[in-house]
Amino acid sequence: MTRTLLNYASDQWVAATGGTAQLRSAVTGQVVAETGSQGLNFAAMLGHARRVGGPALRAMTFHARARMIKSLAEAVMARKDELYALSWATGGTRADNWIDIEGGAGTLFAIASKGRRELPDDVILIDGDMEPIGKRGTFVGQHVYTSRHGVAVQINAFNFPVWGMLEKLGPSLLAGMPVIVKPASQTAYVTEAAVRIMVEADVLPAGALQLIVGGVGDLFDHLTGQDLVSFTGSADTAQKLQSHPVIAREAVRFIAERDSLNATVLGPDAAPGTPEFDLFVKEVVREMTTKAGQKCTAIRRAFVPAACLEAAEAALAEALGKVVVGDPQVEGVTMGALASMGQLADVRAKAKELATEARLAFGDPDHVDAKGAEPGAGAFISPLLFRADDPWSARLVHDIEPFGPVSTLMPYRDLDDAIALANRGQGSLALSLFTHDPATARAFVLGAAAYHGRIVVIDRDSARESTGHGSPLPNLIHGGPGRAGGGEEMGGIRGVKHHMQRSALQGSPRQLSAVIGRWLPGAPRQEGAVHPFRRRFDELAIGDTIRTAPRTVTLADIEHFAAFTGDTFYAHMDDAAAAANPFFPGRVAHGYLILSFAAGLFVDPAPGPVLANTGLDSLRFVKPLSPGGTIAVALTVKAKTKRNDDYGEVRWAATVSNGEGETVATYDLLTMVAI
Repeated sequence: MTRTLLNYASDQWVAATGGTAQLRSAVTGQVVAETGSQGLNFAAMLGHARRVGGPALRAMTFHARARMIKSLAEAVMARKDELYALSWATGGTRADNWIDIEGGAGTLFAIASKGRRELPDDVILIDGDMEPIGKRGTFVGQHVYTSRHGVAVQINAFNFPVWGMLEKLGPSLLAGMPVIVKPASQTAYVTEAAVRIMVEADVLPAGALQLIVGGVGDLFDHLTGQDLVSFTGSADTAQKLQSHPVIAREAVRFIAERDSLNATVLGPDAAPGTPEFDLFVKEVVREMTTKAGQKCTAIRRAFVPAACLEAAEAALAEALGKVVVGDPQVEGVTMGALASMGQLADVRAKAKELATEARLAFGDPDHVDAKGAEPGAGAFISPLLFRADDPWSARLVHDIEPFGPVSTLMPYRDLDDAIALANRGQGSLALSLFTHDPATARAFVLGAAAYHGRIVVIDRDSARESTGHGSPLPNLIHGGPGRAGGGEEMGGIRGVKHHMQRSALQGSPRQLSAVIGRWLPGAPRQEGAVHPFRRRFDELAIGDTIRTAPRTVTLADIEHFAAFTGDTFYAHMDDAAAAANPFFPGRVAHGYLILSFAAGLFVDPAPGPVLANTGLDSLRFVKPLSPGGTIAVALTVKAKTKRNDDYGEVRWAATVSNGEGETVATYDLLTMVAI
C-alpha cells in the first residue's frame, strides 16, 4: 500500500494540499509513498520553533537535554524493526541499514553521554579560563557559550535517512536549539517514520522538532541571524542555498557537507604480501560496495606505488568479483541497489565520463545480474573499478563524483607525489593511509591534513579495532575544507558549540562568578562554622571556603618523605646542588609533600558526605618552599555538577600559601559528594 507522508508542523501532522510526488522502491520500482509540503506555512513553523520550542529547550539544563536525547535513542532502538521494514526499499542491505538505524541511535547515545560527562548541569557553558584585565584583579574577562535564540534548519541527503538526521539533531538539541528537519525526498518515508517514533516517545518539548517532507518553499525568506542551516548534499545545491540573499544579509550560520572526492593511499612500504596491502584491498572494496557506494566518505580515488599497480588491480578485481548484487532481502546478497532510477542514470553518466580518461578494470555500467530482482526493475549497478595510469594528465577523476560503487585506481611515484595527488581533490571529508611506517605517517599528515577533514592511518596494529576509512564517529568532527564544504559536524561537544553563541563577558570577579555559576579568583568567599566537608552536595554554595591553620615543613619532614617515597631528587637532598639550580635557593620541599601536607590540613577525616577524591586538575607549583617554611590552604567551592540522584561532583579551588602570604601551589580538587 502506498503511504502518504505527512509533515510535522507546529506539533501537528499535516498533509500536503497538493503537488505531491511519488517515491519508488529502489529494488522493485513500485511506488512506496507520496510526499509533498504544499500548503505549509513556513514562517509559522519558524515562529513556533522560536516562540515555543526554543524557550522550552533553553529552560532545560545540558543534563536534562542529554537525558531527553538518550530517551530518543532508546525509542528508536525499541522500534528499530519498523524502520528496517521500510529501509529495504531504499536499496540497502541489512548491514547498510544497521549503519543508518542503529548507528544513528548510537550517535544519539554518544552525544547524550558526552553531554552528561563533559557539560555542566546548567544552561551556560564556560569557555576557557578567566582572563585577567585590570592590575588589581577587580576587572576580568570570561568567555562563555549560551544558546542561540533561533532555529536549526537541517537539510539532509538521501543515503542515510535516519543517521543523517540524528547526527545533526543530537548536537542541536543538546545546545538548546529547536530543529526543522528537511530530508531528501527519495528516502523521506524512512525519516518520517523515525520522526514519528521520536514524537511518540513524548519526551520532546512542544516546538522542539518539526519535519518538512517536501520542498522548503519560502522558508529561507524568514531566517534570521539567530538561525543556523546545516546542509548535506551536492555542491551545486549548497552553493544555491548559501547564496540566498537572506543568508548573506542576516549572516545566517551555514554548515555544509557536500561533494567529496575522498582518497586512500597505499604506503610505499605496503608491498604485496604485507598485512597493509591486504587491508588496503579489503577496505577499498568495502567502501565501494557499502550502501552501494552512496556514502559521502566513500573512496573515489585509490593511489598505490607505481610498482604495485598491477598487483593492486588484480587483487581488487578478484575481491570485487565476489560481490553479489541484488535484492537486499535475498540471502547471500552483499550489495543492494542505488536509491533511485534517477541515481542510477546519474552514476552511469558520470562513469561514462570517467571512461574517457580511465580504463574500466572491473564491472559493466550498463549490465549486472541482480540476484532475486526482476530484470530492469530496480536501480542496480555493478561495482565499477577504473584505472588511470597517468593521474596528472587525468582531470575528471579528480573533479567528478559518481555517487555509487565507483572508484579509480592510480599510481604515484613517491610519497610527495601521493600527497599532491590526494590533495588534488581540493578538499575531502576523509583520507586514509595504509602504512606500518610512523615516519611515513607523520610526513603524510603534515603534507595532507590541510586538505582533509579526517585522516585515518590503518595498519596491522589498529586494523582489529579500526572503524575503517569511511565511518564518521560522533566524538570526531565530520566535515572537510574546500570542495567538501568547509563545515564541521559532530566532534562531540565541538558540534554542540557550533549551535551556540560565544560571548566575551567583562566585569568584576563577583559579578562574573554570579553569572557563570563558578567561583573566580577575586570573588567573595564565605567561611562558616561548619566544615565544608560536613555539608551535603545541595548544602554547599559556590564560594564556600575553609582556611586552614598553618603547618611548618621541616628538614626532617623533607628527608623522611624522600626516604619513604624514594624521591631523592637532588633539589631535596643536596643543598649545594640545589643552590646551583636557577629555580631553587637551596634544598626545597617536594611538590607532592606540599600536596600531601595540604590535604592533611583541610581534610575532615570522619565519615560524612564526601565520598571520594577523584583527582586533581590544573596543578601548578608556583614558588619553592624551603625547610622551616610554613604552608596554609584556602579551599573554596569552585563549581558543582550533579552526576545522579545519589551524588554530585564538587570542584574545589585550592591555594597553598607560605607564611608571607605568597602562593606556593594551586590546583583544582575533585570530590564526589552525597546529595
